Amino acid sequence: MSEPQPGSLEYWAKVKPDAPAVIEDDRVLTWGAWNAAADRLAHGLSRLGLEAGDILVTRMQIRTEWPVVSAAAGKLGCRILGLNWRLTTEETQYVLANSGAHALVCDDVDPAALAPAFAGLGLKFAVSIDAAAEGFVPWATLLAEAPPAPRLAAGNPPLILYTSGTTGRPKGVVMGGGEGDAEARRVMREYQQSVAGGRPQSAGDVALVTLPMHHGAGPGAIWGTTARGNTMVLLRRFDPEAALKLIETHRVSVWTGVPTMYKRLAALPPEVLARYDVSSIRTLGVGAAPVPYSLKEWIIGHFGDCLGESYGATETGMLTALAPEMQTLKRGSSGLPYRHVHIRIRDPEGRDLAAGEEGEIWVKTPMVIRGYLNAGPLGEDTLDGEGFFRTGDIGRLDDDGYLFITDRAKDMIVSGGVNIYPAEIEAAIMRHPAVQDVAVIGVPDEEFGEQVKAFCELKPGRAAEPADIQAHCVGVLASYKRPRSVEIVAELPRNTMGKLLKRELRDPYWTGRERNV
Repeated sequence: MSEPQPGSLEYWAKVKPDAPAVIEDDRVLTWGAWNAAADRLAHGLSRLGLEAGDILVTRMQIRTEWPVVSAAAGKLGCRILGLNWRLTTEETQYVLANSGAHALVCDDVDPAALAPAFAGLGLKFAVSIDAAAEGFVPWATLLAEAPPAPRLAAGNPPLILYTSGTTGRPKGVVMGGGEGDAEARRVMREYQQSVAGGRPQSAGDVALVTLPMHHGAGPGAIWGTTARGNTMVLLRRFDPEAALKLIETHRVSVWTGVPTMYKRLAALPPEVLARYDVSSIRTLGVGAAPVPYSLKEWIIGHFGDCLGESYGATETGMLTALAPEMQTLKRGSSGLPYRHVHIRIRDPEGRDLAAGEEGEIWVKTPMVIRGYLNAGPLGEDTLDGEGFFRTGDIGRLDDDGYLFITDRAKDMIVSGGVNIYPAEIEAAIMRHPAVQDVAVIGVPDEEFGEQVKAFCELKPGRAAEPADIQAHCVGVLASYKRPRSVEIVAELPRNTMGKLLKRELRDPYWTGRERNV
């Protein structure tokens, strides 16, 4: 067997096998135990027929088993598809069918309820981590047999994430890029080093992981911490006081959260905040949603001058970073582009605008996708001939090259750092027999940033109450996608061409706000 590459799980398992690698509650996984479990799991998955290139779906919360699955997939040369554990059976079936997934590992409390999602798909197998269920292979069974020989992974498994667009149907994004010649690989390597350098981990750091495994940030936190050989502390379901306790107990020095998490911390009573020592924190990150400056001030006041902000997209990778020392100097900015990231601001006709002028944000990075999984190439309205991707956000660049995001061209709602797509919700509500038309928007929410609101126009002679519409969404949409409020209106605003004017619905809620996203 060849030598493990530095920074890999196998490398740390050889260098410091008994040092703690993963901590979750009272569970501690050493580097050696993690690698041994990953070898056993890879062997078990292989015996069930999983092969290199196959797609292994992980429908899991933030837990110790995820790093084990990830490492096993890397050893087998498989791809991982991170699936939101809150998706309904119907939503899950679509993603499985669209991706052509080969197998699934889940930690559902009731796996049997998920079984209908597999109908007609021909999955090789499904694994349940916690609960026994007919048709599911028990997790323990996969780890029961020792492999004939250890395995070495070539790297982290390719990651597939599902996002949505204006069609309302989720689309698969294969994270990566940099394929091709040596020059492309060099550019990708320099880009990744630039991103990692935005909030670098040092040897000996302890990282708190609170971001989900169906988002790029969660796996990124696991893999980034692994590369440095540092300990990671996992918090399965975010609770603000629990997070503070973990920071104090394990002397956490690195953490990245979404604004909602910081808002929940800020809402704790002063006596609770004072109870926990957070002086170990060296660097904090925030992203995935707009961050009000008042919240940044609170974070800096409580944790110190250690906050960095980042901006990116699933289809493009990370784009910009705002360093801690620039928070007050470039108030409201999302920062400077990473190396090999190019940003252009364009008018509606596609012409480039000068510094200070506001328009649509188009970006080019080594990670920009050329098309979605199992779909054709992107059109010129989304990806131009030079490789610039249309983000759907509105903003401007200042004279120093700092990006400021001011609005959203597309209708995406960001709630608690999670992207929610109105078209998907609208399509579900339109299936209600009394609904003639519907418009879904995001309205301000102090805790989550935005919440989902639906405006429904009813068919002549039909009646429905807001509660009827909300009840209709149960079982069709995941809980976080369901409208928090529904308003029945006589007529939705449209222009002379019949196009829905969502801005007229949205503007009254956002007037006077710091930012319109």
